[in-house]
Amino acid sequence: MTDINRQREALIERVLDGAGTAAQSERQAAFENAGLADPLKTFIQKVATQATAVTDRDIAVVLASGLTEDQIFEIVICAAVGQSARQYNSAHAALDLAISEE
Repeated sequence: MTDINRQREALIERVLDGAGTAAQSERQAAFENAGLADPLKTFIQKVATQATAVTDRDIAVVLASGLTEDQIFEIVICAAVGQSARQYNSAHAALDLAISEE
């Protein structure tokens, strides 16, 4: 395994299983962008697919649901890393397919 792959796996393990204030189950669900209840579900979907469109109001809605700023930060990191992992895996699969067809 290349060093970059080990580092990527270490990052994923750290954001999902490392010390934090957000529940591990919420971090995992945000990483997978699945299994969350609203308003967190809507917020994480936006983080994963339209990150530049996230507003202070979006965060205020999630804060009002009872999560702390630290918990929201951790969950956002998990969602962003999860989305980037899915995109990386898709690109890697496409590259593998293109190489195998040569």
